[in-house]
Amino acid sequence: MSANPKDIKTPPASDTAASGEKHLQGADVKANPTPSASGGSAPGSEGAAPRDPGAITIEVDGRKLSARKGQMLIEVTDASGIYIPRFCYHNKLSVAANCRMCLVDVEKAPKPLPACATPVAEGMVVHTRSDRARTAQKSTMEFLLINHPLDCPVCDQGGECELQDLAVGYGKDVSRYAEAKRIVKDKDIGPLIATDMTRCIHCTRCVRFGQEVAGVMEFGGLGRGEHTEIRTFLDRSVDSELSGNVIDLCPVGALTSKPFRYTARPWELEDHASISPHDCVGANINVQVRRGQVMRVLPRDNEAVNECWLADRDRFSYEALNGEDRLRVPMIRRGTKWEETDWTTALEYTVSGIKKVLMSHGPESLGALASPGSTLEEFYLLQKLMRALGSGNVDHRLRQTDFSDDAAAPLFPSLGRPLAELEHLDGALLIGANPRKDQPLVNLRLRKSVLKGARIFAVNPVDYDFSFKPAGKVIAAPAQMLRALAGVARALSVLKKVEFPPAFAGYFRDVKPGVMEQAIAEELARATNTSVLLGSFALGHPQAGNLRALAQFIADACGARLGQLADANGAGAWLAGCVPHRGAAGKPATAGRTAHDMLHNPLKACLLLGLEPELDCLDGAAASTAMRAAEFVVMMTTSKPSPYRTRAVEYADVWLPLAPFTETDGTFVNAEGRRQEFAAAVAPLADSRPGWKILRMLGSLLGLPGFEQGGVDDVRREIDLPDAGPAATSFPYVINDAKNDVAPATGQLMRLAEVPIYAVDPIVRRAPSLQKTADNPPPAARMNAVQAGKLGLEPGSNVQLVTPQGVVRLELVADARVPEGCVLVPAGYPETVMLGAHGPVTVRAAS
Repeated sequence: MSANPKDIKTPPASDTAASGEKHLQGADVKANPTPSASGGSAPGSEGAAPRDPGAITIEVDGRKLSARKGQMLIEVTDASGIYIPRFCYHNKLSVAANCRMCLVDVEKAPKPLPACATPVAEGMVVHTRSDRARTAQKSTMEFLLINHPLDCPVCDQGGECELQDLAVGYGKDVSRYAEAKRIVKDKDIGPLIATDMTRCIHCTRCVRFGQEVAGVMEFGGLGRGEHTEIRTFLDRSVDSELSGNVIDLCPVGALTSKPFRYTARPWELEDHASISPHDCVGANINVQVRRGQVMRVLPRDNEAVNECWLADRDRFSYEALNGEDRLRVPMIRRGTKWEETDWTTALEYTVSGIKKVLMSHGPESLGALASPGSTLEEFYLLQKLMRALGSGNVDHRLRQTDFSDDAAAPLFPSLGRPLAELEHLDGALLIGANPRKDQPLVNLRLRKSVLKGARIFAVNPVDYDFSFKPAGKVIAAPAQMLRALAGVARALSVLKKVEFPPAFAGYFRDVKPGVMEQAIAEELARATNTSVLLGSFALGHPQAGNLRALAQFIADACGARLGQLADANGAGAWLAGCVPHRGAAGKPATAGRTAHDMLHNPLKACLLLGLEPELDCLDGAAASTAMRAAEFVVMMTTSKPSPYRTRAVEYADVWLPLAPFTETDGTFVNAEGRRQEFAAAVAPLADSRPGWKILRMLGSLLGLPGFEQGGVDDVRREIDLPDAGPAATSFPYVINDAKNDVAPATGQLMRLAEVPIYAVDPIVRRAPSLQKTADNPPPAARMNAVQAGKLGLEPGSNVQLVTPQGVVRLELVADARVPEGCVLVPAGYPETVMLGAHGPVTVRAAS
């Protein structure tokens, strides 16, 4: 019986080859040599290595195997290619030993022993296929099948079911059990997971995953004996951002994918290695395809990146790729009507519009904005096109408002260390970060470090619900976050005997560390392996430059690594030169205008690559105004803009159908500097084209040199990336006084514009199942009950939120996580576009 691929760890080398993975080499990125299965020295090594005192030798099925004291027998046999059947065991979960399928014959033992819970010992002799072992395994299989229904013809797990596979090898042709089988009533646990709990064999993998990995105990065992059931507590839905992993873990058809249900059989699907584009992790995925259509997405093992896990956002967003609103052919606006056309006509119309603006207003009136989820090649050709036209107005930082420290920025926004090192931290400080929702797989690493004893602190504008217990936290309004960090910095300067920067002293002369700030400083000073991480809120903070300056000093003072959790392929955008002040590979370039400047000082023409300006820019109101003020707007978009989402039907002049990541070759660079290449899984839908091809054709038709690339490899060769690992940061200790005061006026609150997990990009926003989850509630105005009482507002009633950009009416929700003086209103929703970005807002009862 061959080993089941769900349980046998895939060597990292195979993942690297499949995805075309490369590292931007540097001192911080180190390849870990893979030990041989026997535990011996590498071939060709000189001299005999000293024997490891923890090494022992055992015999399994006549083979001598090396092992280490404390290892479980099943770990040793897996490493040696000897397969032992199992259901409850998984190498990423604790040992439960409750399925008994892995019983083996150990000499001198009075009975068969479970291989998953039996530690190896010197001289142990094991038989996995003896009559005694086979009898035990077959008896276990018979018990497991007693209550299992004969659902194989209609079960979605058919074809990849571990129970089905092992029943062939260890089951009997005829069951001796003639009594009635039990039936378990199914519960609706949400839009992502379908349940058929009559099929459950109580392996408890789903229970242990929630407790040990996700940090959210959603499943549990209720009842005793044959009345035992695996179900959610109080019949609630499963709301974890990692819930889809229980589908992969379930060895039977009890938990299956609801979006994939009854759509295809596993043997009909072809696997294509790819990379997820939705956050800065760059999770490795397998895109499964049938007859040219993406049917589902599964994790692809890569221990250095996502291990064997996948966030729900990466797993289920593929639904949008098959949506009815995909843009299939180019379209041109004629007056108020949109007409379908061919590529030749659309490109000629686009080139004509660009030339007209260039002749009338000059190249400085032309700008381009790109989605952070674009590929390295698309970023490169977009900035090359703009600079060839004489404009440096190109940017991808749609949710950033402060660019005061651009000149001092590193080569690319980096995590500061390899992803895998996060789980070995002694301590960390999170600033404006909610990794559980923004980067779920980064959060898994941080949780591991906490379970090993790390102490993680947070300075946040919202009291986020972490999946681990933070050692301490400061919850403060945006302006007060600076003072809190200044308090930590001042305390560290005393503890580490370093000078408090004069620039800080001038603005924070009256700041003294509070109890929590002192505790944070003491822990950072004590720990030896620490990180200071800036999250999405910090990067979009009105004073992001000042936050970075304080964070840089804190990191320098305590010897920590400073990291930034940027959007999607943000690292690739910087390296490709899709920023206004640098060219590809960080080379100097004539500075253009930032995204924020382009939106607040509208251009005459704008090229949009893969984004919906109102929803993807933090200041949606300014984006809408800027687009409507432009004379010519070109949208390269995967989906047809809806009048219910944006006003693109009014301001855009051309829609060019853009192939998403599954339909193009490309490269993503993650936050640790890992360059991962991928190939298209399916052909572009209808007349869609990869972004790099569209940009190449535009450059050629505009008569620009250097746009003759025949394939994506030609584009890659042009991008001269330097050798660099996780980029070292050196932000100056400077406070930008022009933006130092972000506090609202008397009678106003500070609006916190947070982008929810399932509103980060156009693909995710169009995935129906993700939009039905608890993480995507209707937009509301959230403030704590005390604040609402002071304003005379009643939770549950409707309120008006008034900014200079407009007025929005929303329901008021009492939320104890929000600090006093603030109101949390999500961005990325059509209903909240007119509120703009973070800033003062007046909240009053709706009339």
